[in-house]
Amino acid sequence: MIRLEPAGAEALLLVLAEQPDADLPQRINRLAARIRQVLGPAVIDLVPSWTTLLVHYDVLKINHARLLERLEPVLENWLDQPLAEQAGSCFELPVWYAGEDLAAVAQACGLGIDEVIERHSVAEYRVGAIGFAPGFAYMRELDAQLALPRRSTPRILVPQGSVAIAERQTAVYPQASPGGWHLLGRCPWRLFDLQAELPCLLGIGDRVRFVPVDHATYLAEGGQP
Repeated sequence: MIRLEPAGAEALLLVLAEQPDADLPQRINRLAARIRQVLGPAVIDLVPSWTTLLVHYDVLKINHARLLERLEPVLENWLDQPLAEQAGSCFELPVWYAGEDLAAVAQACGLGIDEVIERHSVAEYRVGAIGFAPGFAYMRELDAQLALPRRSTPRILVPQGSVAIAERQTAVYPQASPGGWHLLGRCPWRLFDLQAELPCLLGIGDRVRFVPVDHATYLAEGGQP
């Protein structure tokens, strides 16, 4: 059952599910597009996540009661439309697997280093949320054998391009920042670029695979030494 929760004076949080699943990012992304179409300029921003959609609206153009009234028919049938078989773009991100935590992750999971790399790179992940930092894409579903809690002590600085895991998620740090995830390797590509037409390379619903590469290829693709 959908819950509608006020989030301050100018936002409404739509709680659309209790648990994430593989189809939700695509469904929520499609719902966001429909809400933007229905509300038009009354929408300031829409922020999708794994199970929620945050609607920021202009109180000078629509009040709370009218917002609920406009959303009601949209939410009634938001799950009815069939999903496209291959929604979202598909990216193959090169990764040089030489992260600071790779050996520790292998030991904690009872696996060899090569098996950690294989398990991480064989899966296809789905982007379900963008947050924490500009362009930071949360991706699921990490192999259960690799699931670890976040580090007890976060790092003050994680290098740009670091490929990391925590719980059942994986991500690439789009810029150098603090972080508490376990570092498996480095991706040479820029995932966030303010000068690009689309600053965020990855979007909600996109599919991602990680492709192991050697150090020379990592550098040739633009990786930092």
